[in-house]
Amino acid sequence: MPGPARVVLGVALLILVLTILNAALASAISPELQRAEVLSGLAAVGLMLVSVLWTRANPRSAERRELKGEQGLQLAENLDALQRQELAWGSHMLLTATPAATVLVQWKGQIVLRRGLLGTGEFKPGPISRRVLDQQKLISLVNTGLFPGRVEFDPVLPDLPSVIVCPAGSMGLVIIGGWSERCFSRSDELWLQGWSERLRTTLEADPASPRLNSPPA
Repeated sequence: MPGPARVVLGVALLILVLTILNAALASAISPELQRAEVLSGLAAVGLMLVSVLWTRANPRSAERRELKGEQGLQLAENLDALQRQELAWGSHMLLTATPAATVLVQWKGQIVLRRGLLGTGEFKPGPISRRVLDQQKLISLVNTGLFPGRVEFDPVLPDLPSVIVCPAGSMGLVIIGGWSERCFSRSDELWLQGWSERLRTTLEADPASPRLNSPPA
């Protein structure tokens, strides 16, 4: 329960206790006293309701999971300096400014970037990713446990609690996995969409089919 909600609940309980105590110590029960007791009781119940609604409006965030994977950065070969800079900058921002634990970028069927916690599987677009490409719309899986098709993202990183899949034009995908369920906000989604559009423009200048490789230390 949030701190302000606890304060409201405490005030409500205090009013209720004082109301009961006032009635118990009264030497005579008059209509005026009864009306005051009823109003005080309603006020206490109303404040309790406010504290409950406050708690529901501000649910506790899901705990961060312990995900398996080693931190790293892998970039494809045959990318020019501008493309490498764009991928490095954008992925760094996603990992530091959002709750993303891992980032994967696929372009023309090839993985051009993995960053953050690195998976070891070979990612191939499944039904969810193909729908993103077909509809050219971002899809957010706020809790992957509710989606049977989540297994297509296991090669990105096993057991990701949440995933966002964003199109980079008709030939690219940007996939980010979060540390916990419901961790991404609407602003995170808008930021990812904006960067994906910018990334598409940068990668369209790529004349070769890149091959994934770890950059030199």
